[in-house]
Amino acid sequence: MNDLVVKDSNGNRLADGDSVTVTKDLKVKGTSVTLKRGTLIKNIRLTDSEEEIECNAEKVKGLVLKTCFLKKA
Repeated sequence: MNDLVVKDSNGNRLADGDSVTVTKDLKVKGTSVTLKRGTLIKNIRLTDSEEEIECNAEKVKGLVLKTCFLKKA
């Protein structure tokens, strides 16, 4: 398996199952939902990209978020 190092906006390593918080308000494309700053997202999944993670938020399932807008909780 390739050794992908996924880091949050502060440089902390992220792993499958970690919890993260959103560092700025993010509009979710295709919906009217906005993820507010400070929203806690639990149980993330790493992707094939170092800059993206998959997760489920309160109202939106199957989100892909950029790690530059996240910090480890």
